[in-house]
Amino acid sequence: MTKRRCLVAGGALLLGLVGCAPNEGPPVADPPVVSPTAAPTVSSSPRDSARASFDPSAVELELDVVAEGLDSPLGITNAGDGSDRLFVTEQVGRIRIVDGGELVTEPFLDVSELVVAGGEQGLLGLAFHPDYQDNGRFFVNYTDTDGDTVVAEYRVSDNPDVADPDSQRVLLRIDQPFPNHNGGHVAFGPDGYLYVATGDGGGGGDPHENGQDLTTLLGKLLRIDVDAPGGEPYGIPGDNPFADKGDARPEIWAYGLRNPWRFSFDRATNDLWIADVGQSAFEEVNRVRAAAAGLDYGWDVMEGRNCFEVADCETQGRVLPVTGYSHDDGCSITGGYVYRGSDAPELQGGYVFGDYCSGSIWVLDARAKGFVAPVRVAAEAGSISTFGEDEDGELYMANLALGQILQLTTR
Repeated sequence: MTKRRCLVAGGALLLGLVGCAPNEGPPVADPPVVSPTAAPTVSSSPRDSARASFDPSAVELELDVVAEGLDSPLGITNAGDGSDRLFVTEQVGRIRIVDGGELVTEPFLDVSELVVAGGEQGLLGLAFHPDYQDNGRFFVNYTDTDGDTVVAEYRVSDNPDVADPDSQRVLLRIDQPFPNHNGGHVAFGPDGYLYVATGDGGGGGDPHENGQDLTTLLGKLLRIDVDAPGGEPYGIPGDNPFADKGDARPEIWAYGLRNPWRFSFDRATNDLWIADVGQSAFEEVNRVRAAAAGLDYGWDVMEGRNCFEVADCETQGRVLPVTGYSHDDGCSITGGYVYRGSDAPELQGGYVFGDYCSGSIWVLDARAKGFVAPVRVAAEAGSISTFGEDEDGELYMANLALGQILQLTTR
């Protein structure tokens, strides 16, 4: 397929915009702003000082259509196997391959019979094992027909473009009390462990108080060892912060999350970036060192930088966002990546993210300290459901409504 370019004109892309769904739960008055006092663990990597300066004002963004005809694409990733293929998850339960700019007709995997899709449910995450080229193992996160979260392992067949649907091995099942706030992203960290993002279970305002409850896996970032010996589905890394605490789930790496919609690790520094969808006021982006364990991201004591449940709350020891935006500019954040490719040099060293409702794309210097307002580099880019990287670090986004995958480049 020949790439088609969508030009930015006056900061707005010439693509359709999908409206935002109403916020769930009753409206909540804007709480008072709390000064962003960051926890000591929330600091940029020492390697940041060696990077070239990132200038958001120099970014003139363009989007190249590299694939279309997809059914509600929700995820983009690569297998790290040297094939240069993109793997795209469709909400209905299929994984599709984009190879050389062409959408392969036969799905890589079709688990649609196992999946309930619609709203915030469906096939939500895909991660390939770091040694996928040798072992053919990959992992998915989906909402099953009972509405619960399943994290499962599959293997590729003898055909590299087709997985073995009978190879499923379930790792985790998590009961979901409501059909929203499923989280769903999965990714391997620089330490080789599998990270799993879960939402708070939904319902608006965290009615079950799951975000701060260490006895549940909801509202968390989990970290598990999928290479554990002894035939167990997974093991608990010994340095997980609650591995030896009987009153907390040992899988938990971090907590206090509402509905994390995409997290990523910076290829250059290993820093962890998490975008968390807000309730009624604020969408946030958090950055911490990858090795920082046991962190509390604040929900539902806080929403972004503000107290949520009460007018005055304790902020010390909680991770506060490095950037974000109010619901005047959007209503559902889509987390992205720190750009480390070569096709768009103006983006080098910038964290790129967007909003599903407004279609805005923002950038932020990845070395930023404290809270920094993001810079909008595009508006009305469509229903941005995800960002993803190829093997070379080039950056892509999905337009859910149009069924397109687009590469982010610069003029």
